[in-house]
Amino acid sequence: MSTPKIDVQVISSGILSDDVLMLGESLMKQWKIPAQQHLALQFGSFRHSVTIVPVPRYDGLRISQTLARRMGLFSGTPLRVLYQATTRTLALGPLIGVLISRDNPEQSDKPFGDITMFCRELTDACRSQGAYVYFFTPNAIGSNLSSVEGWIYTKGWHRMMLPAPDVVNNRLTSRKLENRPIVQQFMREIKHRFGAHVFNEKFLDKSEVFEALKKDASLQKYLPESHSLQNYTMLKSMCSRYGSVFLKPVRGSLGKGIIRLSRIGPENWQASYATVNGTKKQSFNSLVKLFSTISGKMKTVRYLIQQGLNLIEIGGRPVDYRALTQKNSSGKWAITSIVSRTAGTHHFVSNLARGGTLSTVKDSVAKSNLPIQFRGDASSRLSRAALDIARGIDTYIPAHFGELGIDLALDTSGRVWLIEVNSKPSKNDNTPLKEGKIRPSVRMMIQYARYISGF
Repeated sequence: MSTPKIDVQVISSGILSDDVLMLGESLMKQWKIPAQQHLALQFGSFRHSVTIVPVPRYDGLRISQTLARRMGLFSGTPLRVLYQATTRTLALGPLIGVLISRDNPEQSDKPFGDITMFCRELTDACRSQGAYVYFFTPNAIGSNLSSVEGWIYTKGWHRMMLPAPDVVNNRLTSRKLENRPIVQQFMREIKHRFGAHVFNEKFLDKSEVFEALKKDASLQKYLPESHSLQNYTMLKSMCSRYGSVFLKPVRGSLGKGIIRLSRIGPENWQASYATVNGTKKQSFNSLVKLFSTISGKMKTVRYLIQQGLNLIEIGGRPVDYRALTQKNSSGKWAITSIVSRTAGTHHFVSNLARGGTLSTVKDSVAKSNLPIQFRGDASSRLSRAALDIARGIDTYIPAHFGELGIDLALDTSGRVWLIEVNSKPSKNDNTPLKEGKIRPSVRMMIQYARYISGF
């Protein structure tokens, strides 16, 4: 039976006491909620003993002003109701907390910078689905881990104390913030004490992903040969097998710090560095000289060395694909969108920040140099690969993920390859091309939060 969505009405405390709720009579009958008996009211980590009075011909919930304030609720808030007879608990929710990197209270109209619009969109989508969302930063987590100072949107952005949530969507954009002891303790504590769920609970690094997926024979076909670059022997062995190899910072994102090595003669190699202004090139007349140049960088950056691929191109510019995979309302991985990204002129990485352009899979395949016989099912092969890889991450990496950005590529023989997996897909750069009011990716995130929290 799906959980009903009701409107919460806040009544003056002089009229209604804090330990009495008024609930529509038909809903009480349908859910077999006992009247005039002590029950536990639950909202996120908030717990309170109440008795319930049935109201005929009414389909909402009335609570006192003081109780509403303690729960962080306003009149007219739509919420789902879940009654658990075994524990005699009436739960309202789901209460979703989105953990973000920073806020700026001085900018009242745009407190979260360029993700403010996404946060507004998420608030609207939660209202339509009967969920309650707030946004908080690591600095808002206090020593009392059962409450958080969060931001909510109601006729503008407001900060208030709220219970710890049923579900946390971790959208932190830096490892440093994620690894702060207070953040790690908070995530552990709310799972343990309140049975909360945290998804996208950690960053992925490139070598971890490739090592994990190698364990599954059915996924190996998507994996370019990759190793952790430790020494000259590894560089020499990869360069003897492939005409080009890529060195990728294990913890990089947005194409930063990638080096492409290409053979330009029997002993000669060229290193191409991805920079914001385009590709910087340097030639070497031996692999030893090349290694001595990059070994300086290896002291501070761990690299993955990866087989170079002969990717499809449009007008000499390489093309790749970003698939957004998310868990749906029944907890299964599904494809929300796949967009094609063509690298900017003078770039070999396709990120939009580097002048890359977006298009549909169909358009990019049609304009590319992919031979005609491999074009027909390109889209379904990319989808299948993205779902296989998402399930593989779930199986082989011990962490909870609800959405993954999976970067794929097609080579000129139509084969699908994995480039990387991102556990914090950006909310600015993988927008579907036809934008409606609320994006499918936002709706799907709430449906999954409702699924895992039982609402």
